[in-house]
Amino acid sequence: MTKGKRRIGVMGGTFDPIHYGHLVAAAEAAEEFRLEQVVFVPAGQPPHKRPETVTDARHRFLMTVLATVANDVFVVSRVDIDRPGPSYTVDTLTELQRLYGPETELYFITGADAMSQILQWKDGESLFEMCHFIAATRPGYSLMTFKKALGPVAQKFKDRIHPLQVPALAISSSDIRHRIRQGRSARYLLPDPVWHYIMKNGLYR
Repeated sequence: MTKGKRRIGVMGGTFDPIHYGHLVAAAEAAEEFRLEQVVFVPAGQPPHKRPETVTDARHRFLMTVLATVANDVFVVSRVDIDRPGPSYTVDTLTELQRLYGPETELYFITGADAMSQILQWKDGESLFEMCHFIAATRPGYSLMTFKKALGPVAQKFKDRIHPLQVPALAISSSDIRHRIRQGRSARYLLPDPVWHYIMKNGLYR
């Protein structure tokens, strides 16, 4: 952590839908790393998912706004949604760094499972030079899992990789979608405004 620089958290994701796991991870990261703000960035076109399997970006953006509006530290950005083409993290970080300026240090918040695959992302290794990474893990998760996957990169950038235990990470968007498709309730896995939005718009049926 560089002294004197403002710290901004970045939480990218499909948010299909956003749930308490995302929110708790963002809140814990903000407190632990003294982040001035956490920017939620819904992906426009997730490069790792088939377009027909992803809910329209308009719905995902609005659900993210509904979920975060009550927290003054949280903001939602359209940088990925408004940019044409696949939503690559390297482009997201480049744009946010431009918007927030050189005196801002970015902290990308993601799950430890996703961290283990980061070298498969576009310009994967260069991402560690652009920002810090907060790897949210479930209690009991072995950090050796993603350190082994990252290989020498984990040692090279050890000062930029920060593990953070988050109990609510057992919740997943795919499980919520599955529950709704089966006609089961997922109401208490996500904020009420998001649940009502899903019901009103008939999402995931």
